[in-house]
Amino acid sequence: MAAFGWKLKGDGHRLAPGEVVAPDERLSWGKTVGLGAQHVVAMFGATFVFPILMGLSAQLAIMMSGIATIIFLLMVSGRVPSYLGTSASFVGVAAAIRAQPGADSSTVTGAILIGGLVLALVGAAIHFLGSTVIHKILPPVVTGAVVMLIGFNLAPVVANVYWPQDQWIALIVMTFAIVCAVALKGFLGRISIFLSLVFGYVLSWVFDRGFGQITSFDPGAGKATSHWRVNLDGVASAPWFGLPKGTMIADGKEVVGVHAPTFSLAAVLVVLPAIIALIAENTGHVKAVAEMTGANLDDVMGRAIAADGVATMVATSVGGSPTTTYAENIGVMAASRVYSTAAYYVAALIAIVFGLSPKFGALVAATPGGVLGGITVVLYGMIGLLGAKIWKENNVDFANPVNLVPVAAGIILGIGNSSLKISETFELAGIALGTIVTIAAYHLARAFAHAELRADADGGAVLTVGHEGNDRV
Repeated sequence: MAAFGWKLKGDGHRLAPGEVVAPDERLSWGKTVGLGAQHVVAMFGATFVFPILMGLSAQLAIMMSGIATIIFLLMVSGRVPSYLGTSASFVGVAAAIRAQPGADSSTVTGAILIGGLVLALVGAAIHFLGSTVIHKILPPVVTGAVVMLIGFNLAPVVANVYWPQDQWIALIVMTFAIVCAVALKGFLGRISIFLSLVFGYVLSWVFDRGFGQITSFDPGAGKATSHWRVNLDGVASAPWFGLPKGTMIADGKEVVGVHAPTFSLAAVLVVLPAIIALIAENTGHVKAVAEMTGANLDDVMGRAIAADGVATMVATSVGGSPTTTYAENIGVMAASRVYSTAAYYVAALIAIVFGLSPKFGALVAATPGGVLGGITVVLYGMIGLLGAKIWKENNVDFANPVNLVPVAAGIILGIGNSSLKISETFELAGIALGTIVTIAAYHLARAFAHAELRADADGGAVLTVGHEGNDRV
């Protein structure tokens, strides 16, 4: 199938009951533009919330998500309709990298760029060798453990950075996010994190009017200061249209924007575990699209994973955020029964236009710290629990010590942020150490286990892991 050249479906306006629009078909351009805008709304919340949590530019992330989507659609020849937004899998590793001495935003994007290269190589290997190879190395018991320690390793970041900035706002926003996630249905339930951010923004402004300035920890100053929760001075001075600005230092703080990546071996080792989550995520999403469209996409699985890696490399090469296929947009397709890639090209172009507004970027950058505190306490926990979701869906048997013992060791090392000093200038710690121990110890245990235990151990295929835990194959 070509990447372009869509056939008009019927009269382009109406679908019969049960009828679908295939990836190589389209409705009228007017309806296609409307569907593209709907895809933008679906991806919008997560795509600009996650860059904030990683300390990267949300404006640049929105723009590069559009470019990344076009790259993805071209590399899969239009066979896998998907939108590439900011990946949540790197939120934890970004925080871990920034905790290293001398690390900054360029260190984060440099490490993730190498991660994208590794993901592209894995995708190429899967394309030529088949997916069974990677699944033997990373069975569900291992994948679930790595995803779990990535999320739970972030608990100190919430406790030490975000929560102290405004504990009461954080508590209220956290409660609002929980209620939204369980009380709202359909699309609104899927964007509960975005709704919580908007709610927290408004609530912080109300608190400023009612209670005045707050005296609390300011991460930029590194100490407690008196300040407004919502400061929109940067929004007022930002132009409506223009390219994202380069990274600069203002009032002693890094204002992140376009920048060149720098490379650090220690930072790259922290990033590599997130690649495991992306392999599982992309695999699950491609299988979900195949089930909806009725097409066999096994032969394009490796290309889809490689395309995500290439898109991540392109995005981070200019200081943007890492990308991944989005479950939110898969949900939109399931609801509309329109799988046309034409709608995704439209969505990509709309996202690029949004990325050309510095005023939008300044508004996102002004998000109060207390709001992020309430969101991260829920989001980081959800990322960790996705590991348990993988175990459950794959019926991992923890009565078998081959599964239980090595995974238990790796998770504790990762969550506890333990370190292993290799030399005077290099050490493994936290997520990187926990992942290496989990993988190596699991295969060591299988090698030494007697035949009966080895036969009962879980060696099946990886299924799925999503942004917010609400997508299933």
